[in-house]
Formats: sequence, structure tokens, C-alpha cells
Amino acid sequence: MTTTTVSPVLLLTAVVRRVERLSPSFVRIRFGGSGFEHVGPEGPTLDQRIKLLIPAPGRPAPSALLHPEGWYAAWLALPEADRGHLRTYTARAVEGEGDDRHLVVDFVLHGHGPRDAAGAAAGPAGTWAAGAAVGDEIGLLAPRRGQERAFGGIEFDPGTARRLVLVADETALPALASIVESLPAGTRGVAVVEVPDATDFLDVRFPPGIERHWIARGTRPRGEQTLALLRACLGLQPDERAVADVAGLGPGVDLDEDVWETPVHSSSGAEITTVSSAPVRADVRETYAWVAGDSDTVKACRRLLVGEGGMDRPQVAFMGYWKQGRAS
Repeated sequence: MTTTTVSPVLLLTAVVRRVERLSPSFVRIRFGGSGFEHVGPEGPTLDQRIKLLIPAPGRPAPSALLHPEGWYAAWLALPEADRGHLRTYTARAVEGEGDDRHLVVDFVLHGHGPRDAAGAAAGPAGTWAAGAAVGDEIGLLAPRRGQERAFGGIEFDPGTARRLVLVADETALPALASIVESLPAGTRGVAVVEVPDATDFLDVRFPPGIERHWIARGTRPRGEQTLALLRACLGLQPDERAVADVAGLGPGVDLDEDVWETPVHSSSGAEITTVSSAPVRADVRETYAWVAGDSDTVKACRRLLVGEGGMDRPQVAFMGYWKQGRAS
């Protein structure tokens, strides 16, 4: 008897079904198409990562030329004109059933407005999304429904924590929004979200117990207001240092450029252990922090939480979704 193994990875050609401009910095695109009835996750998307294969101008979606098994090597082997670009995004939601099942992705339009002078560069994904129209096609790698854990890409895992600290910039806002909209009504905590402009304060349904803070960056340095507000929320003394001066994580912790550390994994290869045995307040001990956004701000927030905030490294998940000056 032959057993067929079903891959947890779906490789699909995603067709744009709807384009909605949410604000000057955000566009929401709903994707559907053949095979979308199998798109996961089964439950909340949380911070589920997906991969987009962005076609080069005038070329077909690269997914039509690939197979789910060994797709990456095959993609690299494509002629440069056919390869396009590969980018990682988070799913805002998966909606509907059968032929009406859609994947929702919120794109940040880096480099497409006057507020992008603080180091955000226009990249292939944002450029594609800025001009997307119904019927356009793009390649998609996403979890098969019911096998999202095998696919990977969900980092939010608060366990038994009784309090949450959530920090995001505009690139991580879709993931944060998906997370908070899945939380039980009685969840307590704080959310700090920094976006380019007050017009980018999107409609997100926070539980009543989550104290939410929206920050309009304007022309101020990226992350500056996030750090100041996070310090205030943690009851710490003000610190006038720039984000870059706070971003170092201290002796013995060397994080690579693609900053990524969860309670069970570190991109640096460092062992994730308790930092200190010193006594801490009960509310700190029962807190879980999820921090995502540009690498410098993420590192600075993490140092604040683990250093002055007294949290242990296994209590903090922090993800550098992008780096200033590098097209996303």
C-alpha cells in the first residue's frame, strides 16, 4: 500500500480579487484563485508568515514555473528575467470557504510618499502593491490548511502569561492587528504602534484590557517615540539616547543583522537562558512581550525589556522584519 505524503507548503498563483487603499501608507489586497480552499491557517492567523514571489514587470508569476518540493533551488535556477523577487510578509487574515476563500495581505507602501525620508526605501513588493489591480497575479507560498505548525511562521506564543506587551511599527501592524483581534476579551496588557502619520491609525479591534498607544512618527527619528512611550508604560526613567545607541544588547549577546529571537530560537545562535536570578515584580514575571518592526528599534526595545525592565529572555519574542536603508 502506497502512502501519499501531503506537503504542508502550498505553492499557488494568487490572483488579486480586491484592492483597498486603507490610508496613505497601507493598501489591502485580497487574493484568491485555484487551490485557495486549502490555504491555512485553520484558526487565527496571528503573525503567520507567508512568502510572495513578485513577478518582474511584464513577466508571469514565477509560481507557474515551480513545484512545492525544492521550490527555492528551482526558483534560484530560473533565468533572472523570470525570477522576480522573493519577499516575506504576514497574513492579515484568511477569510471565506471553498471558491470564496481569500488571503488578506496589508502592504506598506515604503518610498511612495513624503513621509518616507527616514530611511524607508521603495522595494519590489511595495512597488508592485502600489500598482496592483484586480486580475493581477503573484506567486504565493503559504501553509496548507491544518498544517500551519509544520509550515512554520507563527512566533506569537504567550503560553500562560497573564499580561502582554506588544510593540510594532507599520510593517508589523498587520501581524499585531491579527494577534490582538484573536485575544480573549479579558486579556490585559499594552500595545505600542508607531506608523508614519496619524492618517495611518487603522481600525483595529483591541480587547478592552489592552491599553493601546498609537504614535504618528512624522519627521521624528524612527523608533524614538516608541522607546520613550515603552519606558513610560514600564514605569522606567526617561532616557534621551538615540535608538541606535540603545540597540546594542550588551556583553555576550551578538545578534545578526536579521534580528530574530523567540523563547525557543535565536538567529544569533546564542543560548536562550534566564538573564538574572534577581527578584522581580510579579507583574513582570507574568508578562510576555512580542516586538516586531525595523531591526534597530526592535533591538532597542528588547534591551529595554530584558535589561531595565527585568524580563527574562524566554519571556520576549522580538523580530526584525526589515532594516532601514534596505529595500523591503
